[in-house]
Amino acid sequence: MKFVDEFRDAGRARECAAAIHRLVTRPWTLMEICGGQTHAIVKFGIDRLLPESIRLVHGPGCPVCVTPLETIDQALNIAARPEVIFCSFGDMLRVPGSREDLLSVKARGGDVRMVYSPLDAVKLARMHPEREVVFFAVGFETTAPANAMAVVQAKRAGLPNFSVLVSHVLVPPAMEAILGAPTNQVQGFLAAGHVCAVMGCREYEPIAARHHVPIVVTGFEPVDILQGIHDCLQQLEAGAATVQNAYARTVRAEGNPAARKMVGEVFEVIDRKWRGIGLIPQSGWGLAPEYAAFDAAERFGVADQTAEEPAECISGLVLQGVKTPLECPAFGGRCSPEHPLGATMVSSEGACAAYHRYRRMPVGSG
Repeated sequence: MKFVDEFRDAGRARECAAAIHRLVTRPWTLMEICGGQTHAIVKFGIDRLLPESIRLVHGPGCPVCVTPLETIDQALNIAARPEVIFCSFGDMLRVPGSREDLLSVKARGGDVRMVYSPLDAVKLARMHPEREVVFFAVGFETTAPANAMAVVQAKRAGLPNFSVLVSHVLVPPAMEAILGAPTNQVQGFLAAGHVCAVMGCREYEPIAARHHVPIVVTGFEPVDILQGIHDCLQQLEAGAATVQNAYARTVRAEGNPAARKMVGEVFEVIDRKWRGIGLIPQSGWGLAPEYAAFDAAERFGVADQTAEEPAECISGLVLQGVKTPLECPAFGGRCSPEHPLGATMVSSEGACAAYHRYRRMPVGSG
């Protein structure tokens, strides 16, 4: 398949790895900030192709994983109501809240439905005017345009029974928080190509300049990632710190202007709490005042609901690149995909799930 097969070519991957070995003269630590890249790195053993002095750490690049626990509990509260049809992408259905997940609510009779697009939820609102239809709008900048479009369509169609529970987060403020943390060891970033396809690359330039770190926009296949690693290391070895687009077949510097305009109309930047990390100022999107009537948290009176993270789960440290999943005492034993302690073991983009599936390491104590 064009633009896939050639970027999974083993020969090209080995050439990229060899070029990295020739290039590197000292230890460096890089962070990928995309869960899809994390899974590719672990699945294809990309980190094992690198010199021992190069360390890859996994950032908060899984939108499901960073959705706050209290937001999951808000979703559970709303989904359990008999008048509600609660719609979500599949990954969110098994993310544990304080006591249960959305599939448990469904098993007890709640009308919880997996959808493939937020527009499916708008369609359900048209079909069921007697019910409240709520869509769980989570994600990074990548999913925001479609979620914004759903809200716009609902407003244009005059659907008073449609609302969204919003938990959108933004990548650049998270990068700033990581770089500003006293435990930070990250010296260069691989930025997510799909986020940049929407937002462009320019918002990373102040971060690269302020913290003197190279940021390379990268794709998701093995050759993409190895090329991004090479370009990032090349800058580090030369003492450079710029934003570089290594995914030009998809990403433009300005991003997608139409998508950005749609998002700017429906959402406004707000402070946002990240699961396992805490509050990051100006790191999320909430509904703009003109669309406040579609806010499910306010409509159902759950906006002030709070929750405490389970003390045993170290997903916050994993999401910040401080620890790997294999350093968690519960990994593979008390925490597994069937019985997860945290979202990083559930999501298809979670680092713990990637290690559990691909690394074939001995499980932790039960």
